[in-house]
Amino acid sequence: MANKPEKFIDENGLRLDGRAVDEMRPMTIEIGVLSRADGSCYLEWGKNKILAAVYGPRELHPRRMQKPDEAIVRYRYNMAAFSVEDRARPGPSRRSIEISKVSRDAFAPIIMTKYYPSAVIDVFAEVLQADAGTRTAAINAASIALADAGIPMKGLISACAVGKVDGQLVLDLSKDEDNYGNADLPIAMTQDGEISLLQMDGNLTKEEFKKALEMATEGCRQILEIQKEALKKKFESHEEVVKSLVEVAEEKFDDIQNEIELIEDDFETSDLEEEEGIEVIVIKNDVSESADEISEDEFTELTEDEDSETDNTEDPEAEKVGEKDEQ
Repeated sequence: MANKPEKFIDENGLRLDGRAVDEMRPMTIEIGVLSRADGSCYLEWGKNKILAAVYGPRELHPRRMQKPDEAIVRYRYNMAAFSVEDRARPGPSRRSIEISKVSRDAFAPIIMTKYYPSAVIDVFAEVLQADAGTRTAAINAASIALADAGIPMKGLISACAVGKVDGQLVLDLSKDEDNYGNADLPIAMTQDGEISLLQMDGNLTKEEFKKALEMATEGCRQILEIQKEALKKKFESHEEVVKSLVEVAEEKFDDIQNEIELIEDDFETSDLEEEEGIEVIVIKNDVSESADEISEDEFTELTEDEDSETDNTEDPEAEKVGEKDEQ
C-alpha cells in the first residue's frame, strides 16, 4: 500500500488525479465480448477492468432447487488473483461472498423472473484489475450483460460510490481515497430512481448523508446515459449489418428476376388450344418454327398422316376374336 498523501484535495478544489469533487473517472463499455455467453460486457472505469457474463435462462439442476413460479438469479463476484498489487488467494473470500449476495439483491427489483419458471440465470462478474469501486463497477457491467442477453428487465441498474476525504464529499473514489478516506457509500439505483443497494463504511452526519445521496443520484444518472449509449451503438451496428444483408438479398433477387425475364423472352407457352379433342401446346422460340408460319395444307397433311397410321395399327385381341367367329 502506498504512503498516505498529505492532502487529497488542493486549494483549487481538485483531487490528486485532477478531478473535481463531483467528477467521475472516465468509463468505457464494450458489449458482446464473449461468444459463448448469452450476454457479456467488458467495462473499464478508471483503472478498473471488469468482465461480466450472463448464462441463461436455462434449466436448473438439481430440480429440488427450482422455483415453480419464477427463475432463480445467481450472482458471482470474484477478484482475479492478479487483479491487485498483492497477489490475492484464489477462490471466493468472505468479502466476495458478501458482495455477491448484496449485488444479487440489487437486481431483484428489475429482473422479471416470472417469465422463466423453474429456470436459473447465472451472472458472473470477474474483476481483472482493481482500482477502488469494484463492486459498483461490476454491477454496472452485469446490468449491461443482462441487457445483452435479452433478459426481460424493467430497466437498467447503475451504481457508484460517494466518499469523504479531507472533510469533503467526493464522487467515485480513487484507490488512495478509498484506502485512506473517512467514509465510503456505495449505492445502486434503478433508472426510476429506486435505491436497490446502499452500504456505508465510516461516519457521516445527517446533512452529509443527504448530500452524498444527491451526489450518488447524479452519478448514477450519468452512468445510465453511458450504459444507454453503449447499448444504442451495439444495436445500431446490428441494424447496419441487417441492412447490408437485406441490400445483398435484394440485389440477388433482382438478378434472379432478370434471369427469369430472359427465359420468358426466349420461351413463351401459349394457352392450350383444343382441336377435335386434341390438346395442342405451341412453344415459341427463336430456333423453332412459329405456329403462325405453318400453312393450313401442311397442318391438314400432318393430321391425315396421323389418322392413317391409326387405321393401319392392328389390334391383336380383335384378330383373335375374328378367327373364333370364322370357326
